[in-house]
Amino acid sequence: AELGERLIVRSVEDSMARGTVVLKSADEPRNKHQSVTLLEAIEEFGFDACIGGARRDEEKARAKERIFSFRDEFGQWDPKNQRPELWDLYNARSFKGENIRVFPISNWTEIDVWQYIERERLALPSIYFAHQRPIVRRGGGLLPVTEVTPARPGEAVETLQVRFRTVGDITCTAPVESDAADVASIIAETAVTTITERGATRLDDQTSEASMEQRKKEGYF
Repeated sequence: AELGERLIVRSVEDSMARGTVVLKSADEPRNKHQSVTLLEAIEEFGFDACIGGARRDEEKARAKERIFSFRDEFGQWDPKNQRPELWDLYNARSFKGENIRVFPISNWTEIDVWQYIERERLALPSIYFAHQRPIVRRGGGLLPVTEVTPARPGEAVETLQVRFRTVGDITCTAPVESDAADVASIIAETAVTTITERGATRLDDQTSEASMEQRKKEGYF
């Protein structure tokens, strides 16, 4: 509203209602199914390009992306068929049905983002900062206990001081233990961490070494 822009929202529930997404179980993570909803929205509005905030340091498959990432008429990505980007020159030509995924901060790091946030004094949701939250330890990570993600039988619920380094599907997005309650503290903490952002917090990326790349080939953004 502040920018005078039009907000378009499409959800996995829309695709489920159409029958294009079918969950194997009620508690199945919906993250991978977002690709279907995205491709349907691109087709609905005829978008030529979609701008995203992914960075190459987040995950191995993202490191293969160009700034301008070409997708075919099926919304699929071929990591072996990338356009050269010499001297920061970009080929944005696409044919009907094709589209470009553009990643303008692809070469930034997690600490670059936080330094930018600090410099521009950007407001953020409190979930990015340290807070008390009930969690269970599952799959090598911390999983928040909520109505959507209840503790399983036999799991011990703990209350820890945590923050989220990334925010996504709650069924597979884990917080990290932290007492960083302001931007300066997060920058200091990020500077010394040895665990990648998604490696520590996205349980769906840990299913296999190629899990993200496979989803991206299918249209994931």
